[in-house]
Amino acid sequence: MSWQDRDKKKVRKRIEIVAIFLAMGVWVVSAQAQTDCAEGNGILDTAPPKDVTVPQLIQKIALEENRVRDARLHYTFTQDVLVQTLNGKAVDGQFHEVTTVSYENGKRKENVAFAEQSTLRGVQLSQDDMDDIRTFMPWIMTTDELAQYNLTYAGQQHVDDLDTYVFHVEPKKEEKNKRYYQGRIWVDNHDLQIVKLCGKSVPDVIKVKKHQSMDLRPSFVSYRQPVDGLWFPAYVRVDDTLHFGVESVHLHEIIKFKGYTKAGSAAPKP
Repeated sequence: MSWQDRDKKKVRKRIEIVAIFLAMGVWVVSAQAQTDCAEGNGILDTAPPKDVTVPQLIQKIALEENRVRDARLHYTFTQDVLVQTLNGKAVDGQFHEVTTVSYENGKRKENVAFAEQSTLRGVQLSQDDMDDIRTFMPWIMTTDELAQYNLTYAGQQHVDDLDTYVFHVEPKKEEKNKRYYQGRIWVDNHDLQIVKLCGKSVPDVIKVKKHQSMDLRPSFVSYRQPVDGLWFPAYVRVDDTLHFGVESVHLHEIIKFKGYTKAGSAAPKP
């Protein structure tokens, strides 16, 4: 089998995996309330990359991520957000919103197609939470973003039939009123674009004054899928417990970015 044939097989397998995730309309409750970063991962090989230094590799990845960002601005897609709170294994609250997203002169436009009244227990979705869904769960590590972060090379790893480079990402410094991505990224070793992320937005905010205020963010795992030769954000899931003092809230979330249609193209048939 040639290298190109193997590569096509990997992409087909990746599409199948993401398609299964996208088809999931409800959560199947897991026994462990923790977002699983290791699912689909092989053994981590800590050997350095071949024929390229780590700084050179990081720069190449950022340039490829620029392509992803720029190309995505020419697509319309659906953002489907499902957030659930759980009591034990039973769902006791839910928020569901479906939005059509497009861009005009680089500016994001949203048209809410469906939104139900939130019945979430113990938490409220803030504007910052929705910004996380727009920005950090589908995080794209462009050259502009790269300047704000330290990247530590972790090794190479087989993930869902893809061969990837793995990096740990953390902000160089945290400026007031700004948020950042912190966690790991998995980068396809051929296309040099992110195919998986696992982490969270930081910092968590805890204010203790006259009234205590806590703004905590869950950990998430995010996957991409190929769209017209580039890797676009496709699916995010959260299974995490947030601890607000003596109170704890178990969260499940599924966020789908689907139905990518290039501007000027006919919308895909349902």
